[in-house]
Amino acid sequence: MTGAFSTSELMAVVMAREFRDGEVVVMGAVPALPLAAAMLAKSTHAPSLSYIVGGSGTVNATPIGLTTLSCDAALAPAPSALPLPEVVLLEGRGDALDVFCAGGLQIDAYGNCNLIAVGEWAAPALRGPGTVGLPFLPATKRSVIYAMDHSPRTFVERVDFVSGPGHPASPDEDRTYRGEGPSLVVTPLATLDFDPTTRRMRLRSVHPGVTEAEVAEATGFEPAPGPPVSETPPPSEEELTLLRRLDPGGLLSG
Repeated sequence: MTGAFSTSELMAVVMAREFRDGEVVVMGAVPALPLAAAMLAKSTHAPSLSYIVGGSGTVNATPIGLTTLSCDAALAPAPSALPLPEVVLLEGRGDALDVFCAGGLQIDAYGNCNLIAVGEWAAPALRGPGTVGLPFLPATKRSVIYAMDHSPRTFVERVDFVSGPGHPASPDEDRTYRGEGPSLVVTPLATLDFDPTTRRMRLRSVHPGVTEAEVAEATGFEPAPGPPVSETPPPSEEELTLLRRLDPGGLLSG
């Protein structure tokens, strides 16, 4: 906990503020944080926001509480549900989804995400679920990356494998996005965005109680220089009240 709110609650609020009215947001297999953010945004500044919850295909689900799994039966209260093949087709179309919420075992300086494996393919130190839906990131207008661990193990100079393509590190890399590509990274320590010229990740704000030096020590690459780093604005009383109403089980505050 940091003051009157938890780090997870702060992260959900930061993500919610990033969503815009009228957008369509899609999230993956572990939806608690982006689901909380989407529901909060829809309850505040983005009433026309729509969201699709991972493999369940539920659209604008309104569960009694947050869930850690995208196929949880708790997501059944929803106006509609799409079969998984239709969700995949929407992800690949390029004109249907505005925001893809993504993460990875590794995230690198250009926003590439790795959910495949860490280390050598033949004998990895850690094996993940694979590419899942992340290869569709270039077809989405923009992506918001989030991670529950901010350490040199997660934030690396270059990922071992690319599940979700980030920005190109050089003109030689063919990395065509129909929109912005990765636009924001939210972690337990800070928020980061990308330099508009080099497309390398840079520090945007540090969370209350965190220093720039602590973020630098926890990051396995040198971020791009950027504007002066601010402190992440804490949740307002209204945001925190609404968020906890959406999370009566305290999944984010516990």
